[in-house]
Amino acid sequence: MAKSHSDIGLIGLAVMGQNLALNIADHGFRISVYNRTTEKTVKFVADNPNTPGGLVGSMTLPDFVQSLTKPRKMIILVQAGKATDVVIDGLVPLLEKGDIIIDGGNALWTDTIRREKALSEKSLRFIGSGVSGGEDGARFGPSLMPGGDLDVWRELKPIWEAVAAKVNTRTGKPITGAAPSKPVSGGVPCTTYIGENGAGHYVKMVHNGIEYGDMQMICEAYALMSGLLGLKPAEQAEIFAEWNRGALDSFLIEITADILKQKDPATKKKAFVDVVLDTAGQKGTGKWTSTNALDMGVPAPTIAEAVFARCISAIKDERIAAARILKGPGRKYHGSRQALVQAIHDALHCAKICSYAQGFQLMRRAQKEYNWKLNFGEIAQIWRGGCIIRAAFLQKITEAYARKPDLANLLLDPYFSKTVKKAQANWRKVVSLAAECGVPTPTFFSALSYYDSYRSARLSANLLQAQRDYFGAHTYERVDQPRGKFFHIDWPEPSRPQLSI
Repeated sequence: MAKSHSDIGLIGLAVMGQNLALNIADHGFRISVYNRTTEKTVKFVADNPNTPGGLVGSMTLPDFVQSLTKPRKMIILVQAGKATDVVIDGLVPLLEKGDIIIDGGNALWTDTIRREKALSEKSLRFIGSGVSGGEDGARFGPSLMPGGDLDVWRELKPIWEAVAAKVNTRTGKPITGAAPSKPVSGGVPCTTYIGENGAGHYVKMVHNGIEYGDMQMICEAYALMSGLLGLKPAEQAEIFAEWNRGALDSFLIEITADILKQKDPATKKKAFVDVVLDTAGQKGTGKWTSTNALDMGVPAPTIAEAVFARCISAIKDERIAAARILKGPGRKYHGSRQALVQAIHDALHCAKICSYAQGFQLMRRAQKEYNWKLNFGEIAQIWRGGCIIRAAFLQKITEAYARKPDLANLLLDPYFSKTVKKAQANWRKVVSLAAECGVPTPTFFSALSYYDSYRSARLSANLLQAQRDYFGAHTYERVDQPRGKFFHIDWPEPSRPQLSI
């Protein structure tokens, strides 16, 4: 017997919205869809007439709301920020007590906290859910990071677990269906309850910050192989494909190999990557991550450097002008190709560990700041499939937190500490060569500096604090006194230059 009402609704039929709607319908859920542009709704439903659950096109917002089973569940997938607020404001007068709004956009977590509070005052319920995986993930299985009231999550859970990516329970590797359009059964769903109010969107933001780091590190490995070894893109494609069969197995390494072997469709001869302009865009989540790290006093330099790398790439005209004036070292690398490729692999692996350590440190601090209870092992687990940073590496993080749920830093886990110990000589070699030969590798450098700072029992901040006490009477602590006891020296007036008249 056909359902008279839909199980869930979705507002916003851009690419992500269309793909997520089809994913939900493929899993047997009847879904109503609405878009501000009526023609897009009509075309989308007409183009997809035979989904297992069924698509219902709504031409008006009131019709959309009335088409849903109570308590109503509605996903919003529009541009984050004001557009989301506009949609919510349009929905609220049409809803009833207990209805659920799900924001699936890249919302700022503080907006999610604000929206949940405002809606709860109207007896409406709200989930802020990160959705990662791009168009393909939304269509065939994303990583989903929901935050909000636990009871609300329980109502959404059957749908979210059905449509999420799945990973093998033993290996932690993503499971794919016999055909892309066939839903995957079995395995562990790449979704879990993250925490209250803005926790889901916060974790999604950190995911994106880590993603910035991963992408920039891979680009630096590419730059080193190009600049130091003169390897062509097709040669590098083979190296990245080989790396993808080992410890660096990941979605981003896999697509990098595909990109590097791609020919330019216009010329049919040049490597595609060689005709792409070297100016990178960004949507802001990496910047949010870095800004939040500064606000909370958590060191996340590698993620920040990845953001700055995009910023400096954007000033293309300035860089072209500077290249005519500013000169670097003339040194070239003349050693073993095989040895350097292995060293670059190790440097990438170590820098990646440090970047993830920074991301998890940030989440660790945020849970105290916002009174969340985050399960870091589960977060790593749901990132193993569906999302952009999905990688075999995440299984090791899941295992690290299973061994020690209150792990202070990933670098302290036996697996990761041993990995860095074994590979750090190559890491240092690569960073030194990059400096000597003038190849910019900001994330490799910052990750190494982070590692050396974190492993140092004593840093140069003792001098810095003495400077602060000298010019600003900011006080200092002593090594021979208990922590928290502060002192000040009455310093002499600093000498000032004499003015001659």
